[in-house]
Amino acid sequence: MRFLDILIILSAVSFLLYGIAYFSNPHMKNEFVRFGLAKFGILIAALEILGAIGLMVGLVNNFALLISSGGLAILMLLGFLARLRVKDSLWVSLPALFYIVLNSYIFLTSVL
Repeated sequence: MRFLDILIILSAVSFLLYGIAYFSNPHMKNEFVRFGLAKFGILIAALEILGAIGLMVGLVNNFALLISSGGLAILMLLGFLARLRVKDSLWVSLPALFYIVLNSYIFLTSVL
């Protein structure tokens, strides 16, 4: 298994779990309220789940990988900006930053 494949699976599993957690964990919904994004919670969770599925499909279809990894990198950039807006610490914001870098790397590696 290639290193890139491991990164893709790591990202896919993470986003699948985060997306599902929105529907099963009240804390996740409360975070969206705290960010002022309560009305977008379902959309964002759905995009995370679709992105995760797209990453898995991307293991065999490069176009799906490009769309999914690029979309998730943008989604995490927006999430990171939301955390900055509510003045979360850098420590709390690090996971979003990590997934920006991870999915940007997947995207750029897939383009080249």
